[in-house]
Amino acid sequence: MFDLWKEEPTEAETEKALDEAADSILKRKLEAPAIFALEMHKPIAPFLGYGALAMAPFLVPFFGFDTVNDYSRVFSKRQNVERLIRRLEAGAKRGVTTETA
Repeated sequence: MFDLWKEEPTEAETEKALDEAADSILKRKLEAPAIFALEMHKPIAPFLGYGALAMAPFLVPFFGFDTVNDYSRVFSKRQNVERLIRRLEAGAKRGVTTETA
C-alpha cells in the first residue's frame, strides 16, 4: 500500500525539500523561532522522523503522501536539519527570502 521510506532521498529531493521549508519559514518571518526549535530538536531528529511515520495516517490527508514521505525522509537526518538552520540564518542575515535572492 504505502511505501514510506522505501529509498533514500536523492540530493535533488533533499535540496527541494530544504528550499521549500526555508522559503516558507522566511516568507512568514519565523526564522528566529524556527532556528530555536530546530536547534533544540536536532539531537532527536531521527526519532522525529519515525514519529512522522507514526503520524502519517493523520498527516497524509492534509499534506499528501509524497510530502509527508519526502519531508520525513529528509529531516530524519541531523545533517539536513543543520543545513536548514544554515539557510535560515543566511536568509535572516540578508533579510530576504531565497526566492528573491
